[in-house]
Amino acid sequence: MRLQVNRKQIMSKLLDHSCKDIRKPQSDGWSSEDDDDDVFSTKGQEMASSQTGPPIVSEEELASLALITPAKASQYSGSRVKALIQILQHQLDQYELVKEFMALEHLKPSDNCLVGKAPENRDKNRYRDILPYDKTRVVVGENQDYINASYIRMQVGDEEFFYISCQGPLPSTVQTFWQMIWENRSDVVSMMTQEVERGRIKCHKYWPEKLGVPLDVGRYQLHLENQQYLEYFHIKIIRMVESEINVSNIVKEMRLQRHGMIQTKEQYLFCYKVWLEVLQGILELHSSQWQPEDPRDHKVV
Repeated sequence: MRLQVNRKQIMSKLLDHSCKDIRKPQSDGWSSEDDDDDVFSTKGQEMASSQTGPPIVSEEELASLALITPAKASQYSGSRVKALIQILQHQLDQYELVKEFMALEHLKPSDNCLVGKAPENRDKNRYRDILPYDKTRVVVGENQDYINASYIRMQVGDEEFFYISCQGPLPSTVQTFWQMIWENRSDVVSMMTQEVERGRIKCHKYWPEKLGVPLDVGRYQLHLENQQYLEYFHIKIIRMVESEINVSNIVKEMRLQRHGMIQTKEQYLFCYKVWLEVLQGILELHSSQWQPEDPRDHKVV
């Protein structure tokens, strides 16, 4: 019986180091490109400590990584690469790619965005004009709750790459964001937007900032285990823990995958007895480690 799952996340973040404190919150989450939820002050702000643990990766290791690794049977080699470079350079010089982009802009939407436009979801969208399609939107929880996020599937050769594209969380959507991460078993979060642009928040801070100070987000708890600030991005190692256990949901999940799991009421009650025994063991462990506190450690008001 799985009682707790720990999952590490790596976040690559492009942050504005000079903007750290919120100055003026905006009440309306339904914002446009020029009207975000918070405004930052840029005076006298300093970047947090650059590292809280052993180095995760060095600049030298990053520099040695290839941006592109051609397939073994790839035709892009030698003269073919040179020819491709010439073609791309010509297209850039002649602004042909701008025309290509304009053609993309006139493509008709492939689906409706009715769920994202619903009145009850209005405040969950950062921008009016960036909404998920109904067919590809990510649903969260048993009630299929709304989050402004879409599944992206890209076919590359014989492989299919699978991503989730999500808006920068708002203060009111942080909990749903992490629930989405958990349910989809995502182990890498890549933050491609800056936290702040032109003094305005583009993404609410949704990660724990200090070692030993967990961040509670609904039924989950986030623990910062390590972080490293590099020249162009930051890396954070975060452990995600499910802090609430629902035995009924666990049994339901098992029965959906195999008929007849937990066949009798005795077996069902046994699951709860196991959970009770685990909780009692935790309580006994804490009791054995408890030490009387010194009154001098507290302030009396």
